[in-house]
Amino acid sequence: MSSRISLRRAASVADYRQLARRRLPNIFFEYIDGGSYAEHTLRRNVSDLEAISLRQRVMLHDMSALDMGVETFGQKLSMPVILAPVGMAGMFARRGEVQGARAAAAAGLPFCLSTVGICSVEEVARAAPPPWFQLYVIKDRGYMRELLKRAKAAGSPVLLLTVDLPVPGARYRDVRSGFRGLTGLPAFINQTWDGLTHPAWLWDVWLHGRPHILGSVAGALTGRKSVTDFLAWITGNFDRSMTWKDLEWIRAEWDGPIVIKGVLDPEDARSARAAGAQGIVVSNHGGRQLDGVRSPISALPGIVDALGGDLEVFVDSGVRSGLDVLKAVALGAKACLIGRAWVYALGAGGQPAVARMLETLRAELEVAMILTGCQAVRRAGPHLLDLGPDA
Repeated sequence: MSSRISLRRAASVADYRQLARRRLPNIFFEYIDGGSYAEHTLRRNVSDLEAISLRQRVMLHDMSALDMGVETFGQKLSMPVILAPVGMAGMFARRGEVQGARAAAAAGLPFCLSTVGICSVEEVARAAPPPWFQLYVIKDRGYMRELLKRAKAAGSPVLLLTVDLPVPGARYRDVRSGFRGLTGLPAFINQTWDGLTHPAWLWDVWLHGRPHILGSVAGALTGRKSVTDFLAWITGNFDRSMTWKDLEWIRAEWDGPIVIKGVLDPEDARSARAAGAQGIVVSNHGGRQLDGVRSPISALPGIVDALGGDLEVFVDSGVRSGLDVLKAVALGAKACLIGRAWVYALGAGGQPAVARMLETLRAELEVAMILTGCQAVRRAGPHLLDLGPDA
């Protein structure tokens, strides 16, 4: 692919990735693009989806009226896609979480806000339909309760409880870029040079996208001013002591649907069901936690079978096209959460680019449905996949 591609000619998620690489400071691009350790799982997330073949059919059925819609937790989605929570999205475009939420709303899709977003849940809810809210388990349970109350007051309809981050994975790219590890004058020089060599980002985000704080947790960090200060606090406050019993007090504070994010094993899926969750996200955190584990798409069928339809099952990690979306739904997912896909577009060109990327996903899904004979995506199943002669 030519490095000279323009935003106007971006035709795929891969194109938006290249544009984001050019526009963003290196520390922020590497933060969203990288995975943990040697990044085997990061690559596997994509390659395992690529290895699944759709079953092209020529049935000469009328495919002029496709139904891409699904419904979950009382919400109608125009297609089985949800914008996943991504930390610090407001550092990739001016008030980035707001721009992402608006693009999602225009496309008829939910947006999920990260605990560590630059924009607070209140700011996003004022600018767009109330977002789903993603919560990390932190040591300060009192502040967790405060976050739950704020999200509820803002109108958030669904809580995503992320359970696969009791400790951050080792992300070597962040060390190499200087995002982590550098302090004092070396950090200042590295970050200043990174910003000055990316003038479009400097003007849009650094000068006009303030405040650069983690909006939803700012109240817990008195006296801290920089994003790196906030991240250091968050890292030091992830709680390794969490058990399934903790879901009981979370449920006491939250009366809406709870979705457990970060499940890769059927036994954990059954535990989530027993603990009272209404849904799960089959996820390995985008390959950013434990390297060498299986991809969510490979784990999905076994988890769907283990639950027997009792919970809503979503999947994330590695979804880069509308074809991937159809593959995931055919294997039993209600919808896909996309993270890097929308943040690449956000970093490349803000809300308009996110909107265009979602249009591309929709067009790709449409073609895939037509050529596999799938008139309604909610009726997709393994029959849409070419599982080989021995299947």
